[in-house]
Amino acid sequence: MKQFRFDYHDPEEFANQLTAFKKEYTSEQFSRMVFQIYSEVLEPDVIGQVCGVLDRIFPETPYMGCSTSGNIIDCQLSHKITVVCTIFELPSTQFRLFQYDMSKDSVDHITACIVEEVNNNLWVKAIEMFFTIPEGSTTHFCDGLKNIRYDVQIFGGVACSDDITSDESCVFSKEGGFSKRSIIIAFYGGDDFHVESINITGWKPLGRKFHVTKSKGSVLQELDGIPAYDVYHKYLNIKNDENFFYNTLEFPLFYEHNDTTILRTPVASNEDGSITMTSDMDVGSVVRISYGDPGMIVESIRNESKKMAAFQPDLLHIFSCAARRTFWTTKEPTYEIYPFKDISASCGFFSHGEFLRTNGNLNQHNVTLVIAAMREGEKKRTDLPAVSKSENELSRVPLVSRLATFIGVTSLELEKMNKRLEIANEKLKTAALVDGLTGLYNRKEIQTQIGRALRNIGKRKFFLIMLDIDNFKKVNDTYGHQRGDMVIIGMADVLRGERESNGYDASAGRWGGEEFMVLLRTDDSAFAEATAEHIRQSFAATVFPAIAPQTVSLGVTRAREDDTLDALCTRVDKALYQAKREGKNRVIVL
Repeated sequence: MKQFRFDYHDPEEFANQLTAFKKEYTSEQFSRMVFQIYSEVLEPDVIGQVCGVLDRIFPETPYMGCSTSGNIIDCQLSHKITVVCTIFELPSTQFRLFQYDMSKDSVDHITACIVEEVNNNLWVKAIEMFFTIPEGSTTHFCDGLKNIRYDVQIFGGVACSDDITSDESCVFSKEGGFSKRSIIIAFYGGDDFHVESINITGWKPLGRKFHVTKSKGSVLQELDGIPAYDVYHKYLNIKNDENFFYNTLEFPLFYEHNDTTILRTPVASNEDGSITMTSDMDVGSVVRISYGDPGMIVESIRNESKKMAAFQPDLLHIFSCAARRTFWTTKEPTYEIYPFKDISASCGFFSHGEFLRTNGNLNQHNVTLVIAAMREGEKKRTDLPAVSKSENELSRVPLVSRLATFIGVTSLELEKMNKRLEIANEKLKTAALVDGLTGLYNRKEIQTQIGRALRNIGKRKFFLIMLDIDNFKKVNDTYGHQRGDMVIIGMADVLRGERESNGYDASAGRWGGEEFMVLLRTDDSAFAEATAEHIRQSFAATVFPAIAPQTVSLGVTRAREDDTLDALCTRVDKALYQAKREGKNRVIVL
């Protein structure tokens, strides 16, 4: 592949440049060319003039383009409107172009078309995307491309403007013309076409973890139960004013999604304390504030450039977040990508967001550098040195990076300690409510629940069922206390099983020794009696190894609005006593 650059000033000069360029190539080669247009100018008339000249001079050659926050050619900032011609040198290389109108077609329809095209064209090895700034999240679009063949790489950028806070953007192509609501899809491939893609952040997570506890699409409402804005205000002293966007660019959220680290940038803070993000933030996700460390960013890029050099690309396509451009306030906007300058020709733009497929999942990134390396044919050199770090490189860790590591480690230790305390507190809480032998509520807790139910009896009726295992002293005397405990546990298992299998709205607790109490929330006396009878039968049918079958007596009573706790418990105890007196292994209702 070869790349040629044209800076657009006016239609006449551009036409002269293209005419001179055209004389160097045959008509057969025109079909193996593609023009890419990067424009900081969004006016349709101006872009129309550029495209008009291309249509006139190269009527058979495809072109695609988008608005940008800065054009990148050979790792340097280029002219406001720059046109790049890529020539494919091998006849086996193929290229196809599509444009989809998001104002007319649904996301599901568009992604289904893309998947079908890829599956029908096995030569496709890479997909490049130019995306206008979406009205909502791109998550649904990204998920729709999951079924594309695993070996196909996907990369691209969201169109932008010179004002990175603006929602204005556009794309345009020979296929669909100028649009403010479209996606351009370019297929690259062929037997001799090779591609690799990477993403680089260099941002480092800083401090403690936060859980997304409330969100709606791209609106992040709460972190750890507090308004999302309060986190930025409390930990970074960022105010909710017109500079919020610029002040948070340096501190995006470090977010794990699809087994990949993604940075999410706040776009705006809202009156209710929520923050509008650049894409969806799922409830339950774990995020951390991150910090852009210049030394770490440059070091990351330097190391990745060595790996990219080993690929020996013919051409690099670069998509760098506009936020990264603003980050280098004392450097050239393309300062960080200088290490790629000597690898190969390159083109690209500063974007509103970046796309890259990793581990089969397409993700939209922010504050990220995405680079796609393309090559026709095999590598030309075989004597490239292996990528390694010298001791000096390993030791050059900036102070800010060391401090960030210190804060991160101490935060992690505190989180682990807090987690252990939470588990211990939960165990203590459980121990205070639950009987240690049976796992049912203890007497104090079931009595508390009965008292609470009495206070609400005007709204909801209930019955009490009191149980006592028959002749239990004989079990202990004959078989020993260990076997006796097995019988008590068996009774608890019956009560648990009744509630779980039949869906009863009930609470069961161990009242003491071999006695149990069930709070059954129902107003149906026949149902209450039938439930007690079923418990009796189930326990009688329970098999205890090396122990004779056991029985239980049950008393049942309805709670009344004039009942006190003592009166209610006395009445159900009286019903149980009557069941014992009349021969045991029976149910008595009072």
